[in-house]
Amino acid sequence: MSKGKTIESRTEELLMPIAEANGVEIYDVEYVKEGSDWYLRAYIDKPGGVTIQDCEQVSRTLSDRLDEEDYVEDAYILEVSSPGLGRTLKKNRHLHKSLGERVCLRLYRAREDGKEFEGILKAFDDGTVTLEVEAEETVFNRADIALIRLAFDF
Repeated sequence: MSKGKTIESRTEELLMPIAEANGVEIYDVEYVKEGSDWYLRAYIDKPGGVTIQDCEQVSRTLSDRLDEEDYVEDAYILEVSSPGLGRTLKKNRHLHKSLGERVCLRLYRAREDGKEFEGILKAFDDGTVTLEVEAEETVFNRADIALIRLAFDF
């Protein structure tokens, strides 16, 4: 397991009881380098959406636990937030919750009908994702998918 994945996994373990105590669920945890800075991000959610107070409380408690455990060698910026309206669907549980929803899908490489697709998420398994695009079901190999996120209209 890579260093980043190990940090994400350990952070998610620390976050579980904190999230439960605050009535939120863990949507995702990521440890990424952007420019010269490392970011440890925890995305939380709950029915009806999270509030600033939810994020603040979880952030303070998680920060204290991270200081106690002290397993992240690099200096980092901790962020706790909602996954947002156009949330990325990375895990099977994200896809499962989004069945029947409108999503945007981007491929690593274009195929004859394009590189970006928007449609209703109809099905998925370990190897494929199926969207209904313009009343026709289209199957995509998961290995070819760069990004899937919820679509939203303004």
